[in-house]
Amino acid sequence: MHASLGAVFLMLCLLQIKHMFADYYLQTPKMLAGRGEYFHMGRAQHAAVHVVGSVLVFLLFGAPWAFILIIAALEWIVHFNIDFAKASYSDKKQLVPTQSAFWRAAGLDQCLHNLTYVAMVWAWVKFAV
Repeated sequence: MHASLGAVFLMLCLLQIKHMFADYYLQTPKMLAGRGEYFHMGRAQHAAVHVVGSVLVFLLFGAPWAFILIIAALEWIVHFNIDFAKASYSDKKQLVPTQSAFWRAAGLDQCLHNLTYVAMVWAWVKFAV
């Protein structure tokens, strides 16, 4: 069996929609506070929200459980660390939304998350389809 181009694009779109909700609608004050410290429970919970959404997407496409568990663990680790890097950098530089460096950091953060989804879909095509 092979993945159609339509399935690949649909999965990418669903992961993008999941990302928008997890990053912009479902973050709690706990997830947003204290993000400059590495072992931050709010960031761990935020990464878990992303993972739950991705698990639902992969289940929708019939991915095997073993694949889903591996990809979920990897996504959690990658998402947690991308967010920490952005928060740490932004805190050290004391960035605020009126500075262009703030938006460059936010843009790089979002780009890395998007590339993570490209890698996840590639892995699905390579190992799960």
